[in-house]
Amino acid sequence: MRTGIWLIGARGSVAVTATVGALAVRARLTDTTGCVTELPPLRVPSLPAWTDLVIGGHDVVTTPVLKKAEALAAAGVVPARLVAALHDELTAHENDLRPLPSAATQGETAALIAADLTAFRRRYTLDTVVVVNVSTTEPAPHPHAAHDHLDTLADALRRSHPVLPASALAAYAAFTADCAYVEFTPSTGARLPALDELARRRGVPYAGCDGKTGETLVKSVLAPMFALRNLRVRSWSGLNLLGGGDGANLADPAANAAKVASKQRVLADALGYQPEGTSRIDYVEDIGDFKTAWDLVTFSGFLGTGMRLEFTWHGCDSALAAPLVLDLARLTAAAHRAGRSGPLPELGFFFKDPLGDGPSALAEQWAELTAFVAAL
Repeated sequence: MRTGIWLIGARGSVAVTATVGALAVRARLTDTTGCVTELPPLRVPSLPAWTDLVIGGHDVVTTPVLKKAEALAAAGVVPARLVAALHDELTAHENDLRPLPSAATQGETAALIAADLTAFRRRYTLDTVVVVNVSTTEPAPHPHAAHDHLDTLADALRRSHPVLPASALAAYAAFTADCAYVEFTPSTGARLPALDELARRRGVPYAGCDGKTGETLVKSVLAPMFALRNLRVRSWSGLNLLGGGDGANLADPAANAAKVASKQRVLADALGYQPEGTSRIDYVEDIGDFKTAWDLVTFSGFLGTGMRLEFTWHGCDSALAAPLVLDLARLTAAAHRAGRSGPLPELGFFFKDPLGDGPSALAEQWAELTAFVAAL
């Protein structure tokens, strides 16, 4: 199944790491460690093969992909030997990247985005295209009447005043071009009633939101442990330090608030109550594409005895996120091919703030995911 992956933010760290990884796997220059879809329960014929993946994308920046890949290699994010071996492929990849269009109205902008997607599909005779948003986090949008009904939204998009955040406009354009959509950031994406209506009408699936790569991944394992042992979590606070473009973007209070809200959902869902405490995200330029999270959990056990747990997570965000981007594209493409449309809550395993009201515990999410893939 020839499958296109169209990355919004295609010249960023996550996108370039995913591109290097996909090219390296296809050329058998590396193994598939980190790719969930290569685990035996998920390795099914309905998923597109690595050799069938074609990557393109939009971005507002113009840094050549090869130069970005070399910078990631210098930072220890990707192996320099792979970037050197893939020099020609990364240079040729420039032909499949486009500047993010901008027009007088959002409706016209969406039409230009959709035209790029359609041209990409035709150029490579693709069976399906999955648009994945890996751009910077947006502030949460203000409610707007146009978000509730598709006909109202279509009318509003013809006016000069913007009504959709950039991620939602990308989802709108993807659906009008009959492409599936994955929101890998905490941004709005397709999570609006009007866009859900459009996805169902066009017969395309969508997934999201906010890839689960570090601290929240650990929370989704530890929080159910406390619940199953009937231990009362009294407080859970986390400090996250990160650099790179994502860290710089999250220095904006509005974007930071959207990210924190996404990170906190798992505790209330897994425990059945919201303990005291919060997550804090600070930008530290010097640590680049790496991030460190420190969490303090206080809890009480039998007879009210107070206890505590501390953990530290230090990881490379791009190297953790990139294989999940490829996994989600393969799974969403297979779902589209199988006739699924609308939200894919079964992919909650991958997200901090998943669509629908499914479980937040990682083990339960894994069970849903494997059942979903078996049904494909």
